[in-house]
Amino acid sequence: MATTRSTAAARRDDVLDAAMVEFADHGFEGASTEDIARRAGISQPYLFRLFGTKKELFKASVARCLRETLEVFQRAAEGKRGNEALAAIGQAYRQQLEQDRSRLRAQMTAYVACDDPEIREVVRAGYGDLVAYVRRVSGADWATVWSFFAGGMLLNVLASMHVDDSPEPWMQDLLSGSSSGKEL
Repeated sequence: MATTRSTAAARRDDVLDAAMVEFADHGFEGASTEDIARRAGISQPYLFRLFGTKKELFKASVARCLRETLEVFQRAAEGKRGNEALAAIGQAYRQQLEQDRSRLRAQMTAYVACDDPEIREVVRAGYGDLVAYVRRVSGADWATVWSFFAGGMLLNVLASMHVDDSPEPWMQDLLSGSSSGKEL
């Protein structure tokens, strides 16, 4: 019986999946490439053959996370413009926060790691793509785009505090400004 071997691209995706979880759980400094390799089902030397360094792996993981968030935005806004697009993107993003806490933690870890200029460049590029897309699809002015992203960051902070686990009254007051914030 013949066995099917994964392609390098499939292995790379497996490693990025594992890396996102490990970096989300332990941060850039605390995550272990040995644990990432184990989680991905490969050897640590093969991980380094694929990515070169831990920093390159982290940058690839961050870029992928932000690109996948952009894809969520694009799917949500398909065929929509203006405020309808903004509302659809916001709702899709809230659903993503609910469904995949690793992505939220991966984003937060990426922001924390921005003291490193190479990582900062990757985060800025990915976040800039999100801003450019929202601006383009919504046609909104900069004040509206600013408010949209400010609200998104507030949702990130509240979601990171597990607002759905016995939220304090002040959390509910903040969420009342969100059309469906109670979904967090």
